[in-house]
Amino acid sequence: MDYQNGVVDMLDEPDELLSRAEEAIATARRAGAHVGYVRVAFEDADLEAVPPTSRMGQRARTMGNTLHADSPTTAVHERVAPEPGDIVVRKVRVGAFSTTDLDARLRERGVETLILAGISTSGVVLSTVRDATDRDYRVLVLADATADPDPEVHAFLTERIFPRQTDVITVSELEELLSTAGGS
Repeated sequence: MDYQNGVVDMLDEPDELLSRAEEAIATARRAGAHVGYVRVAFEDADLEAVPPTSRMGQRARTMGNTLHADSPTTAVHERVAPEPGDIVVRKVRVGAFSTTDLDARLRERGVETLILAGISTSGVVLSTVRDATDRDYRVLVLADATADPDPEVHAFLTERIFPRQTDVITVSELEELLSTAGGS
């Protein structure tokens, strides 16, 4: 989630993270799992509809065209880019569900388990973990394919907060998990 050019560029050293995300996606594809992408991007009408009380809207407005849906900065990074048949949604809030049809698209495909990775741990990942568990998905977070601009916040969330609601695993554990579960 939010593995888009402008967000990846916020990280000091994104190469290892992108490599692990590539590996996780390849592992999921080999197991026959569905792969989905969530990106934050605004159309002009989206920005006009956001109330002035919204911090996300305030940030989007101050960033000018860098968060516009047509901007190269909102495109999914080429190293982890979607393939035909993947689920791709565009959001205008922090979490993956509230402003998208992601839930309906996952349920159409019979998906019950979500394996999440994204940037940032304290933003899209945290919001999506909470919302997905409220929607009764089984949720796993790939701790080493997820990052936050603040590494201490990432560690705190993946080690102390997420384990209360989800399973936190690594990319190296993913292949075994999918081979025994039969991917979804």
